[in-house]
Amino acid sequence: MEPAPSTTEPATGRDSERPPPRPGAWAQLRPLVLRLHFYAGVLVAPFVLVAAVSGLLYVWTPQIENALYADQLRVPAAEESLPLSEQVRIAEAEVPGSRVDSVRPATTPEDSTRVLLARPDGASGPQPTVFVDPHAGEVLGVAETYGTSGAMPVRTWIDLLHRELHLGEAGRLYSELAASWLWVVALGGFALWVARARRRRARRLLVPGAGTAPGRGRTVSLHAATGVWLLLGLLMLSATGLTWSKYAGANITDLRREMSWTTPAVAADAPSASPGVDAGLDAVLAGAREAGLDGRVSVEVPDDHTSPYVVTQIERSWPTRADSAAVAQDTAEVTDVVRFADHPLMAKLSRWGVDAHMGVLFGVPNQILLTAVAGGLVWVIVLGYRMWWQRGPVRAGTAGPGRPYPRGSFLALSWPLRAAVVVFLAAAGWAMPVLGASLALFLLVDTVAGRWGRRGPRAG
Repeated sequence: MEPAPSTTEPATGRDSERPPPRPGAWAQLRPLVLRLHFYAGVLVAPFVLVAAVSGLLYVWTPQIENALYADQLRVPAAEESLPLSEQVRIAEAEVPGSRVDSVRPATTPEDSTRVLLARPDGASGPQPTVFVDPHAGEVLGVAETYGTSGAMPVRTWIDLLHRELHLGEAGRLYSELAASWLWVVALGGFALWVARARRRRARRLLVPGAGTAPGRGRTVSLHAATGVWLLLGLLMLSATGLTWSKYAGANITDLRREMSWTTPAVAADAPSASPGVDAGLDAVLAGAREAGLDGRVSVEVPDDHTSPYVVTQIERSWPTRADSAAVAQDTAEVTDVVRFADHPLMAKLSRWGVDAHMGVLFGVPNQILLTAVAGGLVWVIVLGYRMWWQRGPVRAGTAGPGRPYPRGSFLALSWPLRAAVVVFLAAAGWAMPVLGASLALFLLVDTVAGRWGRRGPRAG
């Protein structure tokens, strides 16, 4: 009797020849993210560090300003004040041949009035400003102020240090490079740490140094967990910082225009019914106040005899007051009003984001939070360089720099992932040209270094 045939087939060589299953998407992407995070952290971190330190200094400039310029900004309180037009006349007499561009009337009895004069060249930038005691009619001083916040010289100097390192247009590239890479490094580090902490304990995700022994592992934990706490703040600083940049900022402006997200402006082109007749600054300000423009305002003075005055609220703390009104030059009647409440949502978010970036939206709490974020960022950068050093070999009392992660991570991706990475990087590079150019430079340097490493230095 023959034995029953076996239900299992003997193993063949074909099964052993099958390629192992390809790892999941994150397992494939992780080496690429690691290498990108490494290069960006090592090469871009110095620019981010400068931006963090100078930004930390800028956050507290309102207090520095009030201390340094108290004699110009503050006056003894009094019940009676001179007419605003008289204060402007006194300011113009202080700088013969000048023309008033705008006026910032005193808001409280202890505030001085600021009279901003037109720049001779008509360009934008710091303006000569005369400070007048609204009660005594005395000139308190003349200085250059800048922007909506009316920054005094010390704040302007720190602001330019933060924006461009006092190098002009070329210097703006440093801050754009920092802002362009900050979100990439922050999100890449977050993804790497979440994936790593998930394999151990969730507590390690948020508690710096939890459960790690002294050494590189503890440095990694301190670096990554601190970065998790800073993530939202870093993303906000990166996004709002890009709005001031040269190339990415221009793209953001174009996008806002295409999507109708721009800040609306009052209609200030209606000609006066009685050319040459001027109701005066006091009547204009009274008309704007009746229209609800309370608090701190700026009154733009027309440079002709027909255009209306434009009065704008300049209070940037919460709740934001940024209404504006056009006031007829001859009758002081309000001809158009734009309320901040009616601004598009994205215009409001942009306003709030910029003000939060500057530390003025919520006052001192905003400044304290930004101080913690900037200080934490400096700490994370220092730890990052320590990680780099600890990763290097130490032999015979000499330490080599940290080794980058192995090459070939991009070519190891599946074709769909390669295509997705290329599309993402191309889109990011188009939207943020400095990011794209610096990434291309990184790839070129990496390629040249790789070929040189394979060849090795020629023997002498």
